Amino acid sequence: MREVHVERITEAVRRLSVEANTRLGDDVVAAFERFREGEQSPTGRDVLAQLLENARIARDEGLPLCQDTGFAVVFVDLGQDVRLVGGDLYEAVNEGVRQGYREGYLRKSIVADPLRRKNTGDNTPAVVHVRLVPGDRVRITFAPKGGGSENMSGIAMLKPADGAEGVKRFVVDRVRQAGPNPCPPTIVGVGIGGTFEIAALLAKRALLRPVGDRNPDPFYADLEEELLAEVNRLGIGPAGLGGTTTSLDVHIEVHPCHIASLPVAVNIQCHSARHKEVEL
Repeated sequence: MREVHVERITEAVRRLSVEANTRLGDDVVAAFERFREGEQSPTGRDVLAQLLENARIARDEGLPLCQDTGFAVVFVDLGQDVRLVGGDLYEAVNEGVRQGYREGYLRKSIVADPLRRKNTGDNTPAVVHVRLVPGDRVRITFAPKGGGSENMSGIAMLKPADGAEGVKRFVVDRVRQAGPNPCPPTIVGVGIGGTFEIAALLAKRALLRPVGDRNPDPFYADLEEELLAEVNRLGIGPAGLGGTTTSLDVHIEVHPCHIASLPVAVNIQCHSARHKEVEL
């Protein structure tokens, strides 16, 4: 049994919250460059050039990529041979968020109650997803999620007879209805199967994969390619100003489901596709 003090988790979350909000992943930057070369709209190419410049400035000057520095979504893969000591895991994560958002001058966007709307003032509480895994390590992934893209999420409890075509219709229609609101070019996370809540979590986890990383199952890898092509034929384009680059990628994650069910969830990520991880 390996002991990990929760102060290390606080420090990791503090650092990741700043890094994720100021340093866009190399995979996303490369996708901007690649899609810019093939973008048919001059306006679309200009928008992609501006996004590349924005990423450079944020990295070089330590500034947020976007004014919406997001809900702090934290994925914790906790090794079953780890014993956390020194305090509570969730409070350790929240303390890291408090410190990071204060020290990084990141916008505090969380209200304590969904109807009475008083800001908590420190961007807590975080959304924390803990998964028990083999081993004696702790992997933390910090993924700030902006409100504009999160609001474009959707879930459908399809009939099994709807099959792959029904899934495609729902995903493409969700992107069509979202239009410019999630700040395209987007990454589209799709969760298929499980239950109502599992499908939604799969869609959110799908956004953590690098752009261009295909599902290991060739059937779903092909479906990702089909959906990406269909989404980019919608013409929404970068910043919603028209063009052939509505999304940089579509990622699908799946889970076994009930014989009577076919849940499908879509979680859309804006062009500021931010996530960083560390292993302790």
